[in-house]
Amino acid sequence: MPAEQSHVELVDALVLVAYFLMTLGIGFYFWRKSRSVAGFTAGNGSMSGILTGLSILGTYISSISFLALPGKAFATNWNSFVFSLSIPVAAVIAVKWFMPFYRDRGEVSAYSHLEERFGRWARVYTSLCYLLTQVARIATVTYLMALPVSVLLGVDIRLIILVTGITTTVYTFAGGIVGVIWTDAIQTVILILGALVCAGLMIFSLPGGAGQFLEAGLAYDKFSLGSFGPEVGESTFWVVLVYGLVINLQNFGIDQNYVQRYHASRSKAEAAKSIWIGGLIYLPVSALFFLIGTALFVYYATFPENLPAAYREASAADSVFPWFIVTELPAGVRGLLIASIFAAAMSTISSSLNSSSTIVLNDYFALLRDFATSEKAKMRVLYGATVVFGVLGTSLALALVNVPSILDAWWILAGTFGGGSFGLFLLGMLSRTATGRDAILAVLLGVVVILWLTFSTLLEGFPEALRSPFHGFFTIVIGTATILLTGFLSAACLRRG
Repeated sequence: MPAEQSHVELVDALVLVAYFLMTLGIGFYFWRKSRSVAGFTAGNGSMSGILTGLSILGTYISSISFLALPGKAFATNWNSFVFSLSIPVAAVIAVKWFMPFYRDRGEVSAYSHLEERFGRWARVYTSLCYLLTQVARIATVTYLMALPVSVLLGVDIRLIILVTGITTTVYTFAGGIVGVIWTDAIQTVILILGALVCAGLMIFSLPGGAGQFLEAGLAYDKFSLGSFGPEVGESTFWVVLVYGLVINLQNFGIDQNYVQRYHASRSKAEAAKSIWIGGLIYLPVSALFFLIGTALFVYYATFPENLPAAYREASAADSVFPWFIVTELPAGVRGLLIASIFAAAMSTISSSLNSSSTIVLNDYFALLRDFATSEKAKMRVLYGATVVFGVLGTSLALALVNVPSILDAWWILAGTFGGGSFGLFLLGMLSRTATGRDAILAVLLGVVVILWLTFSTLLEGFPEALRSPFHGFFTIVIGTATILLTGFLSAACLRRG
């Protein structure tokens, strides 16, 4: 697939131009509603549960999901789908405890209560972890989206990264959280529509239609959810389920993207509705992506001459779906699918930009004694932070061009920061006696454990006897549990002493 050759026709280009104009138009349409701090960060608490729910769904689905889930199902089976099965449990907990907790506090920052609980260091630590993770997230999502799109459009990958970064930053800057939620909702609809059309065309292009799809999928065990054995060093059903539960609890419990949507909803009932919509719809949507991957496998098993040998390698699995889009879809539909890939990335990026600027204002500038309290001063911080994080994320994405294993690096970073932050959050919620000193000890030990779990299996020359026996999915699970248990034990020992 040479990058110099464009695979789009005029109608595809028109679809893409219309998509980008639409996203910019939505951002500027909500300019007036976002010119106050409450409007920019929480939409003045006026949003419906349906819109915020679709926005949460859009945050769940990134370009990583759009391309990696079909690639995973094409290369292996539906084992990774087990991650989605944990979402209903996490949603129940979020509706019952997390969302009411944040709504009752009334503060838009997800980390302000940690300062009251353990001291200012806890608030700064968790918010800094979040900000660093968001820069990496923006860069990773942008880069992984730009890889196939640059081939589809026949355009240099750097130009794709720049156009995506600039467009998303501009409409996030102009529309605030209201613009982000509306564009997320519309982008999510485009994404799902594109995936449905693609799945239908793929399956019904088979000589035997849906029957052949099911028969071949079952014959090759492509619908397997993985082993149900007790192994902890493999990606079994239980390992993925536990990993998914912790990750989804972290998303609903301490991710600023979700906390802002709780506040943007017009009531607790609407906020609860947004959780149910965003969480539960992801189940069939993720199943749709896995279905696409299985359909790709069956399609190219039926028409092997249509798939070059290079794409049959396991390392190229994520590129098979873009190859199908390029070579098999009619004009117009091809443009819709490319727009869906952009939508998956831009929804994630816009959410990260808005939440990061909100954290900068509430967890840093607002804590300064000499910081001006006027609305204009606060808006300057929000606008400036949006641009800065847009530039940082886009610049890092450009720096990642030609860097191998970026997805592995992203998981390492997200697991390290996420495990430390979520464990501290749970310690603050579940323990009445843990103090700031207990929390510091717990976080230090937890991060050490997370680093060991991560790097003992990656570094060459690491003593075999000291290597972690656990699958990488367990990193955040064990790290979170370590912080929680250490905090409880430290509080109990100090109180007894």
